[in-house]
Amino acid sequence: MNVIILGCGRLGAQLAQMLDKQKHAVTIIDRNSDSFNRLGPDFAGAMILGVGIDEDVLRHAGIEQADAFIAATNGDNTNAMAAEIARMVFHVPKVIARLYDPVREETFRAFGTFDTVCPTVLSADRITEMLKNGKR
Repeated sequence: MNVIILGCGRLGAQLAQMLDKQKHAVTIIDRNSDSFNRLGPDFAGAMILGVGIDEDVLRHAGIEQADAFIAATNGDNTNAMAAEIARMVFHVPKVIARLYDPVREETFRAFGTFDTVCPTVLSADRITEMLKNGKR
């Protein structure tokens, strides 16, 4: 699978490493070159320096051949905009955006243009489950 990841923070780097180890073709985009240090020396994918809502940067990353696009920056607005560009402009088949704001995540999920994941909701659900089950 040809995967493009926007954002080389903790989540983006972890995803890139995992998918790379699974032998997927991974390209990661970040606007800060120091972020690529998180990937380690064994990362075999491509690293693109640039802004992930810039269509030229996305083209350089190979979005026109991408099977999946994951927006994992620390900004909900950037992730939503990049995901919409990937889906609506470049017609990437699988698009996923991390959105911290539960209301925003619910809104975009309802639109159905791309898939969403909200760590705030996932964490709250998990903590509630742990309290209910009496786990430490």
